Amino acid sequence: MSASTTVYDTRVTAVGAQVPAFLDHGIIVLFAHTAPPELHDISVLHEAAVTEDGPLPGDTIVIGPADAPEHLEVLAVGSVVRDNLLNLGHLDIKADGRTEAKLPGDVCVRTGPLPTPAEGDVFRITREQA
Repeated sequence: MSASTTVYDTRVTAVGAQVPAFLDHGIIVLFAHTAPPELHDISVLHEAAVTEDGPLPGDTIVIGPADAPEHLEVLAVGSVVRDNLLNLGHLDIKADGRTEAKLPGDVCVRTGPLPTPAEGDVFRITREQA
């Protein structure tokens, strides 16, 4: 029997005006709420409560309203994702179905529409434990 552990947990504090345009291209850009103002327009801003680790392939990203979030399996993770997330609260989620990240900052999930984040939504990364 396995249990899941939360390695990153945060709440969405704001959604930039350009986020829907990025969603149309299968991308969600997250930054901590302390990001420079010039990044706010393109970003889903958040304030983290748990920052144990970044995502690994096989982890699950949980995003959306607390009572009905969507679950996205992580397929691939670029080489700088962990440091970017833990140091800057930055993550690029791409719904491209890749099993190898194209760019060092990419987190790849299944191809298809991504959830539209809203202020107050959860964003969590969970990992199955044996």
